[in-house]
Amino acid sequence: MKQLFFTKLSGAGNDFILFDTKNNSELSLKPQIIQQICNRRFGIGADGLILFSEANGFAFDMKYYNADGTTGSLCANGARCALEYGFETGRVFDEKINFLSNGTEYAGEILEKELVKFYLNPPKNFKYNFKIKAYNQLINASYVDTGSPQVVIKISDILADPKKPGSYFKKIEDVPVYQIGREIRYSPDLAPEGANVNFINIAEEYIHIRTYERGVEDETLSCGTGSVGSALISFVNDNLQMPIKLRAKSGDILTVDFKVENQKVSGLSLAGPAKIIFKGEITI
Repeated sequence: MKQLFFTKLSGAGNDFILFDTKNNSELSLKPQIIQQICNRRFGIGADGLILFSEANGFAFDMKYYNADGTTGSLCANGARCALEYGFETGRVFDEKINFLSNGTEYAGEILEKELVKFYLNPPKNFKYNFKIKAYNQLINASYVDTGSPQVVIKISDILADPKKPGSYFKKIEDVPVYQIGREIRYSPDLAPEGANVNFINIAEEYIHIRTYERGVEDETLSCGTGSVGSALISFVNDNLQMPIKLRAKSGDILTVDFKVENQKVSGLSLAGPAKIIFKGEITI
């Protein structure tokens, strides 16, 4: 039995359990332990888990794990939460903060308490307007890797009833995100890695977004890398102007900004709320 001290954080509704190695010596977490801790009925409950530690030459080092114990991909809301934690615990002082996430260097900025901007590395592997089979139909989709692979679909491109032409979804609340998202996430076209699946509707100066996240294997209240991917795709497909604001399922607003020069994206950032919800301890 071991007693661990944790901090629970939320990035626009995307929630994380953070273990600070300063407060938890010799911390080693196996995938099944991570699954147990992130379980919403038998553990603390979260979309993911962050190990926060000191790093030579950097403000901190964060290792990110999905709720199912897998790792390797970027979590932008998790990075923003780690930045907020570093600020709240007096580890982050500079305006521009350099840190490591799963071995890759990133930067961030505390705009004000509980409002954090995260700078992503340039996106790659854009693919626009291809067809993917799901929900008994061929659905128009686009793809981009923002540090984590993203499929982006406009809800007006999905038939609510595949047998009725013209029965496209009009309200994002009506889309069966779990059902369609899970089918596309495991599509042979995206094997073996799969992808997050983002459903968007552009209205009232916002991109309204809902996301099925791989690694969580469910819909989450917000997805940072998915919001960034959706903004990038909408910039091209729908001529949106920067900065682009997105309304997550949580109701929180995320802002994506970037520059495009010679068809290359630079200065890519995600800003929005990040806050500590509570602190506690758990015995494993």
